[in-house]
Amino acid sequence: MLKKLFALFSVLALLGLAYLSLWPVPINPVAWNAPKNPGYTDDFTPNMKLANLKTLAIGEHHGPEDVAGRIEGERMVIYTSTQSGDIIRIDPIRNKHDVFANTGGVALGLQFAPPGLLDGNLIVADAHKGLLRIDADGNVTVLTNKTDDDSPLLYTDELAIAADGRVYFSDASTKFGAKAAGSTLAGSLLELMEHGSTGRIVVYDPANKTTKTVLDNLSFPNGIAMCPDDACFLFAETGTYAIKRHWLSGDNAGKTETVIDNLPGFPDNLNKGQDGRYWIGLTSPRSEALDNLSGKPYLRKLVQRLPAVMRPKAVNYGFVFAIDMNGIVLAQYQDPSGAYPLTTGATELGDGWLYIGSLSAIELGRKDLRETTFK
Repeated sequence: MLKKLFALFSVLALLGLAYLSLWPVPINPVAWNAPKNPGYTDDFTPNMKLANLKTLAIGEHHGPEDVAGRIEGERMVIYTSTQSGDIIRIDPIRNKHDVFANTGGVALGLQFAPPGLLDGNLIVADAHKGLLRIDADGNVTVLTNKTDDDSPLLYTDELAIAADGRVYFSDASTKFGAKAAGSTLAGSLLELMEHGSTGRIVVYDPANKTTKTVLDNLSFPNGIAMCPDDACFLFAETGTYAIKRHWLSGDNAGKTETVIDNLPGFPDNLNKGQDGRYWIGLTSPRSEALDNLSGKPYLRKLVQRLPAVMRPKAVNYGFVFAIDMNGIVLAQYQDPSGAYPLTTGATELGDGWLYIGSLSAIELGRKDLRETTFK
């Protein structure tokens, strides 16, 4: 009997080893050297300034990823995207909301076009559908879903609108589409685990309806915002824990440089605020296991074969911070408890509040900035 049990266990062990070694997975990991994580130190010393957030209701929805707002009549009206594709319109004074539109996909980045450009409509980066325009009646139009060389947009993520109406936006992965992967989070985890740097920044020009790649070979490019006078744009490269700047004009035209790197978490949305501030959300702290495996592609493939609960995953830890265009940290707000989970970003609309996005929260968070002193 013992011999039979031993033989059975031996066969099962061999099958397990064969599975972990040979079972096909969607990723083909690339070796890279993750910088040593400094943790929450210096400019990012822990605090509780993001705890006990005020909230605005979004109904039976979750994942208020990004926020846009404008004055309608005599009051600010807030719009937020959700994982269902519904765009929620909120009256922040009365804390009332309704569904403004549905994209039919997964809406992520939002921004209103300037008056006179793109009809001043709400422009949406939709992970499934591409770059969209939504008019005042909630009608949705696809502006573009592929580049001019017929390369499909598989993970349209965040956007920034220049003064001339051109829309710069991130296509976070050209291999692991959000729709094909099953969710935006699943697609991002595949791209980050592979680290194949398949992402890109794309520009749509409404004047001639062209869609061209500006930068490629990026590791999950994410949030993006225009610099003053549109001379450059800042963008978050999630896979390298960095914020970078790409110059569009001037002596540095075509040059890309890092303004702040080795962040203690995964940078997500990047939004232009007031007085030269740029707000960034760290969705989750860095994964020690993922960093340790950065130079070991074979082991990353093995990890990908493990049950999902055993793989590196996002951890709730509230964190948003502001920098200037040169990467100087101006403010940072944390909540180590992660009570408001998976903070994707922060949006400053000039009404005294900082609106906090999330990948999974069931309400929209906001923090009163009216007594805040910035560096």
